[in-house]
Amino acid sequence: MVEYTPDTLPELTEERRKELAKLDALPADQIDTSDIPELTDEQWAGAVRGRFYRPIKQQITARLDTDVLAWLKAGGQGYQTRMNAILRRAMMAELGRRG
Repeated sequence: MVEYTPDTLPELTEERRKELAKLDALPADQIDTSDIPELTDEQWAGAVRGRFYRPIKQQITARLDTDVLAWLKAGGQGYQTRMNAILRRAMMAELGRRG
């Protein structure tokens, strides 16, 4: 078995680029998927978008009001994760309002 990480990926050759471009130009109905049959509606019913998505975290320094920080910490371990979730919900709501 061969495993790659972003750091150990082999160099993309010009020949491989051309092959990938040729595959990209193929219409979907001409792609042979016989070895990977399409999922049924029943199989898709339980699908969750972004389930395995892990955004890259960036360490910051932030100044919060003492009572806000106390409230976050009162929930126990994971207050930074809760803070991130609160900010993400606010961000998504704002992006949703923008269309």
